[in-house]
Parts: sequence; structure tokens; C-alpha cells
Amino acid sequence: MSQTVLDTGTGRASVDGVLDFAWDAGTFTATEAMRAASLTRSTAIEAIDTLIAAGVLQELANARDAGEYRAGRPARRFRLRDDAGVVAALDAGDTHLTAAVSDLSGEVLLRRQIALSPAQSVDERRDTIVAHLRATLAEAGVARDDVLSLCVGVAAPVTLQGQSPPHPEGFWERTNPGLIDALGDEADVVEVKNDAQLAAAAEGTGGEAVGCRDYVALLAGERLGAGVVVDGHLLHGAHGGVGEMFAFDFIRDVDSAFGLGPTLERLAREAIAKAETETTERRGLAAMDPAQVHGRDVLELAAGGDPLAIEITDAIGRVLARIVGVLGNMFDPERVIVCGAIADGIQPVLDAAQRTLAAQIHLPAPTLLRSRLGGDVVIRGALARARDSARATALPRRVARATRAD
Repeated sequence: MSQTVLDTGTGRASVDGVLDFAWDAGTFTATEAMRAASLTRSTAIEAIDTLIAAGVLQELANARDAGEYRAGRPARRFRLRDDAGVVAALDAGDTHLTAAVSDLSGEVLLRRQIALSPAQSVDERRDTIVAHLRATLAEAGVARDDVLSLCVGVAAPVTLQGQSPPHPEGFWERTNPGLIDALGDEADVVEVKNDAQLAAAAEGTGGEAVGCRDYVALLAGERLGAGVVVDGHLLHGAHGGVGEMFAFDFIRDVDSAFGLGPTLERLAREAIAKAETETTERRGLAAMDPAQVHGRDVLELAAGGDPLAIEITDAIGRVLARIVGVLGNMFDPERVIVCGAIADGIQPVLDAAQRTLAAQIHLPAPTLLRSRLGGDVVIRGALARARDSARATALPRRVARATRAD
């Protein structure tokens, strides 16, 4: 990605320095910008005027007009324009698709979700994703030219270039059907990222990993996936495969990369069928229709003291302890955070896992935590990444283009 040099008397570094300061500053004066960006007063004012001309900053009423004037010449005041642009994000799972649009302050303007069929072809999935993004932007009243950056989370390993390797059964090709190319014209900057890595980013910026440099964000709903942060760095690998969990197909007592939700439901169905043959008086989970039981039912009943549900959450806890033990022995995290919609009721499983975790790991065992970001953890991470890209790349590019055009 090439950078365009501003053809003005104001250097690119000074303009970018003021722009970076303005991103978080709210209302500010030229003196504050000068100090923050380490510029002379004249250079700071020239950079501010350049950003105003580019449509990125706006000048507000001065202190006297705003009723804050005390003595001396009132200072000019500025802020980032509310209409400087928006960012967009997609969470493209196997069975759901969520789109969201936010302003540059992070306020979500619109969130829109639809169900997806796992039977879709690669072409059908690609068309659905593009159409859903465009429909969401249209509903939010956002024109293409307003979209600074777009980040897409997918249930597949993703290289730094946004591509996914082939999967033996075509799963990764369907969840990431060439999105870096299909969506390339939908924003100034477009990125495709692994969903668990975006969950890790969300936990690090506004979740259970704030201030932590070594942690794993474990997406554990329908399928397992991990975003791994070591020494403050999010790990990727040559093909984006760090944190892919298909190796658990070969780990005894785990046996698959299916998430905790499907495993809870399978064990519940087996337990209900067994209870039907062993007792005539059935209550709670034992009395449920096995075809209708859901993972959240098991978690709620376990939290309420149902003995059969507790038996199942204890069993799932032992499975989770084995998973966390492997991750702990490999990456030595301080915390492992269970993420996704399933996290809302997962505490009985975490308690059971923590009791047996020490036996699974030679290093000090990590602390097991449940995410409080719910089912929006991936879309929140994608929005955060899109804002970072808008700040670092898209908005400076727009300033360069606008100034060059002048």
C-alpha cells in the first residue's frame, strides 16, 4: 500500500501527527495540538488548516462565543468532524452473518444479522456476504465514499494478505470465499481476519484481557478456535493457522474441534435416553425432549442445581481442562477466556475445569474466565480493527488525496 506525500508546505509528518492527536482529543486548541505533536505553533496551525480544508477537522466557536472565555485572546477550538467517515465490520460465521457500522468514536450506528445455510456454495456465500454488507450500509444511510475501512472476521485461518488455505472438505473456502477481492472496492482499506483473533483483540481492548500480555481467547460455541496473544503480540503463523483447533481431533478425551455447545447437547441427549430406561420419575433435564434440548438449557439447569445437568457440565469441564491444558503447555498464557454466546452461562463448566486443570499442565495453570462480550465479541473486535485501520491508514490517505486535488 503506497503512501502519497502531501504537496504542500506542511510536511506529511506534521499533518499526520495532528490528525493522530485529534482522533482521541475531542475538542482541542492549537496549543494542545502543538504540544502533543511536538510541533512549532505555526506548523501546528498550518497542519490544522490543512485538515480543515480536507474536510477532516472542523473549527468550533471560540471560547468567548462558547461562554468559557476569561481573559486574553480567545483560543480557536477544533475537533474531528462527525461526518469524516464511518467504519464497517462483518462477522461471517458458518451459520450466521452479522454486519455493523460505527462512527469514528466507536458508536455503533447499525447492527444487522441474518442466518446462513451451511449448504451454500462458495459463489452463493460470497454473493450473500456482499449483498448483506451493501444492504446494511444502505439501511444506515451510508454511501460508499463514507466508508473508510472494513474488517471481516471469518471462521478460517487467514494470512496477512487476507487469503485462506484450502480445507480438505471445503469449509474454509466457504467461510472465506475470496472476500479480500470480493469486498476490495467496498472501503478504502479492507481486511479479512480470523474470527478468534478478532475475539482476542476485543478481549484485549475492552474485555477480560485488558492489561494482560499473555492470553488465549477461546471461541467455544459451534466450533473451537483460539486467538493467541504472547508477550503482547497476536500470533498468526505462515498461513494464519495459529489457534486452529483441528489438532484436537487427535487428542484423547477431546476427539474433535466441535465447540462446547454441540458437545453439551450430545451428552444431554445421551443422558436423557439413559434416564428413560433407568427411572420412571424424571425431572429437570431428565424430563426434557432430547430432540429439543439446547446447550443453554443444560447450563441453566446446572446453575440451578439439577443433578443430571451438573453431571454433564462436570464432564464438559474435564474436556475443557484437557483443551486448556494443551494450550497452556504450548503457549503459557496467564488467562484463557471462553468467548462467544455460550460464555453467558458457562461458569459451571469453568468451575469444573479449573478443579482438574492443574493435573493437565506442568506450568502454573492459567486462570479460566468467561467473556462478558457475549455473541458480539467477533464483531466488536472487527469494528475495533476497522477503527485502527481508519486511524492509521484510511483517513491519512484521504487527507493526502484531498490536499493533492487542491
